[in-house]
Amino acid sequence: MAVDNALSFPLCPVAFEKDAKALEFIEKMTRSPDLVQERILAEILNRNKEVEYLKRFKLDGATDRETFKSKIPVITYEDLQPEIQRIANGDRSAILSAHPISEFLTSSGTSAGERKLMPTIQEELDRRQLLYNLLMPVMNLYVPGLDKGKGLNFLFIKSETKTPGGLLARPVLTSYYKSDHFKTRPYDPYNVQTSPIEAILCADYFQSMYTQMLCGLLEREQVLRVGAVFASGLLRAIKFLQLNWRELALDIESGTLNKRINDPSIKDCMAKILKPNPELADFIRFQCSKENWEGIITRIWPNTKYLDVIVTGAMAQYIPTLDYFSGGLPLACTMYASSECYFGLNLNPMCKPSEVSYTIMPNMAYFEFLPHQPHSSGLTRDSLPELVDLAEVEVGKEYELVITTYAGLYRYRVGDILRVTGFHNSAPQFHFVRRKNVLLSIDSDKTDETELQKAVENASQLLREFNTSVVEYTSYADVKTIPGHYVIYWELLIKDSTNSPSEKVLSECSLAIEESLNSVYRQGRVRYNSIGPLEIRLVKNGTFEELMDYAISRGASINQYKVPRCVNFTPITELLDSRVVSTHFSPGLPRWTPETRR
Repeated sequence: MAVDNALSFPLCPVAFEKDAKALEFIEKMTRSPDLVQERILAEILNRNKEVEYLKRFKLDGATDRETFKSKIPVITYEDLQPEIQRIANGDRSAILSAHPISEFLTSSGTSAGERKLMPTIQEELDRRQLLYNLLMPVMNLYVPGLDKGKGLNFLFIKSETKTPGGLLARPVLTSYYKSDHFKTRPYDPYNVQTSPIEAILCADYFQSMYTQMLCGLLEREQVLRVGAVFASGLLRAIKFLQLNWRELALDIESGTLNKRINDPSIKDCMAKILKPNPELADFIRFQCSKENWEGIITRIWPNTKYLDVIVTGAMAQYIPTLDYFSGGLPLACTMYASSECYFGLNLNPMCKPSEVSYTIMPNMAYFEFLPHQPHSSGLTRDSLPELVDLAEVEVGKEYELVITTYAGLYRYRVGDILRVTGFHNSAPQFHFVRRKNVLLSIDSDKTDETELQKAVENASQLLREFNTSVVEYTSYADVKTIPGHYVIYWELLIKDSTNSPSEKVLSECSLAIEESLNSVYRQGRVRYNSIGPLEIRLVKNGTFEELMDYAISRGASINQYKVPRCVNFTPITELLDSRVVSTHFSPGLPRWTPETRR
């Protein structure tokens, strides 16, 4: 615990002088988080005391926690959907918030269901900007000299839609990048980007990516960090370079822009930047024409100090591939946020990915924590365990995050499962465990995302001696067969085509996955024959790129896209099945006895 009036960060004098105010703000917020939370809840309830939703539960203007918790129910999106639909249809009365709903922020849109619409108000941009303004002051404590170069961060927007009532509906990052908070932000030498604003704000993915990559190549020696929002986005950028380096090198050599780039603002911008540079073009050709792309990031951008990407939760499976392309550069996960609310930041951003913990800033919203019970899907609202306040969570325990926001979400279940890892001052720090209820199920078995990922990791160890790795995967429960069985789609990176894994090895991988799954699954396989042998379907290289393209065509955000770890939407499974090159079933039964149940 830090002593009052003393910062508990490992201080770098130069960074401290510049960033002292931001660091002191973090210290102030984390010294007495319970008092901050009490004030935040009172502010939210006082300003929204006349809204329809709160009056429905007869809160009667009360702003204390006890009354709030006794009268306001814990809810999910489905509970709030009627109110959200009214706002979307044009009802401008004070339904959820006393301040006008300025727009809707959409969920990532990667599932087959309808995208969620999260209400927000104009001032939420100030809160998001506040959190962004804390990131570099913290990073400067760990990585010196970031003011001596630039960041190559691949940032994208998505074109907006409008609700029937005329409100914009768009991803949260699109909202931020198109706001004055981003477009007219003050110059910060520690946070200069190679990507021109014109490229970031271009809704055409190819033109935006091409221009950002081109600018990153032109300023390759100035690049000190490379990143995207999620690890998958950075790998998509590397894939883009693999496919387009010849055209990019030609542009650099000639000083003229590819004719496929026809956005007027980009063309005007690049006319001032792009000059003939045959030497750089030859360098790009030399590096990218090599069959081996190991360490390509540091070969092209030699001064890169770290990768700025999220690799927690489902993104953790990308770590080996990022290590391959970067030569093992550190991976910095800097912040924790969602469409519903921005939550907090990582105060030790250069730690190992497995050790990433986020400190929730108590001024962002009012936070409660529902003790997580792995088999609580049958619980009714009335039977939920008592929620815990931010300052009262216990180290080592897991909780589902519940939020109350200025924009009108009250005791809303976000669906994120977090584990408490420790404290900064008096503020708890959380490791993101997983999204709730991402499951495979055939019978009474239930497999969540974390368990499936661990099983895939265990099985992929069998591929090591063949210099092969799993670069992408997803799954689905095939119940068309009797009995039903798990199907795991794998896309492999085979680095030596003369030593690729055999049919026998891949079948053993299927069994290894089964061996790693829970006892209920293995009991179904062994004792009850209620689950058939697990199947691995190998798909062609590039299949998961096509899957992302398909999701984007249906409205998913490039910035927020994550490969779904379980799929049940027929067009997606049909796409995957059309790219299958071989199938491999588990050749035997996994081990199971009554004594191995867990």
